[in-house]
Amino acid sequence: MVRHGESPKKGDERTRGLTEKGVLDTERITSILKNEEIDGVVSSPYIRSILTVEKIAEHIGQDVLVFEDLKERVFSANHNRLSDTELNPLLEKSFSEPNFALEGGESNADCQNRAIKVLNELMTTFRGKRLVLGTHGAVMTLMMGYFDKNYDLNFLHRTSKPDIYKMEFKEHELVNVQRLWGS
Repeated sequence: MVRHGESPKKGDERTRGLTEKGVLDTERITSILKNEEIDGVVSSPYIRSILTVEKIAEHIGQDVLVFEDLKERVFSANHNRLSDTELNPLLEKSFSEPNFALEGGESNADCQNRAIKVLNELMTTFRGKRLVLGTHGAVMTLMMGYFDKNYDLNFLHRTSKPDIYKMEFKEHELVNVQRLWGS
């Protein structure tokens, strides 16, 4: 799991890119992952996520495979980034009430269900392969939390932009997680 790099604080969720720091961090991400024997790269459809992992895809000579249902949790109907003062209370409520959603948005439970469906399909299709998954904070936490409840709101608050978590599965069971960014 590669959480996207730093992106502008304002704009459309789908089309926001990366800041200068976010672009520079993609070089370090590629450096960290280039010796991991990566077989493929998949991503959320959001531009900041694709930009964060495209250099590792180029390094292995492949395109980034984009999956709509790996997108970040939809917090509201207008698709604009929520400010931190709006987002933090929403996250608190969402992690304590998984079915809570604002009008036009989706709940943690809905987001987790759609993303896990794709993740399980990827694990079946790419069995025995190593994939990089370009992702976002909330949906990443929800996917990881599906396999281990310790990946919760406190975990989300401790992550950075970018961040990298190497997850190892045996069949569809999570057996190990190692943070590669900042370690």
